[in-house]
Amino acid sequence: MSVVSTAKAHWSGTLPEGSGTTTLVSSGLGTFGTSWKARSEGSGSTTTPEELIGAALSTCYSMAMSHALGDKDLVAHSIYVHAKVTFVPGEGITLIRLSVSADIPGLDASEFATLAEEVKGACPVSQALAGTTIELEEVSLA
Repeated sequence: MSVVSTAKAHWSGTLPEGSGTTTLVSSGLGTFGTSWKARSEGSGSTTTPEELIGAALSTCYSMAMSHALGDKDLVAHSIYVHAKVTFVPGEGITLIRLSVSADIPGLDASEFATLAEEVKGACPVSQALAGTTIELEEVSLA
């Protein structure tokens, strides 16, 4: 069985002055504004493709971590993943940094760091983003 998730985007106008929307269709969670200013300058109250990639990667990573823990008969009380996606106009997405913290009974910090690195490459979104450097910026246990 396969599951297809859908989103759509609309843009009007030139790149610098135009604006658009991104809609999360599958979930029905809503429509969000987009703009070049938000993307290139980090300003405005609209979302960016990079923010959406960060959301997708941090969600996928936390699920992959939970799966890897299950393979070791461990259960996390919590897993928090924060993604920072760097966009440079004219160059594209140049770096993704992940900060991962978790409360996992029965796992020490060294084992967690090793597992965190393994999971980085196991997440399907990480694999889809293989052309972009993905780094673990911070890994910590609560």
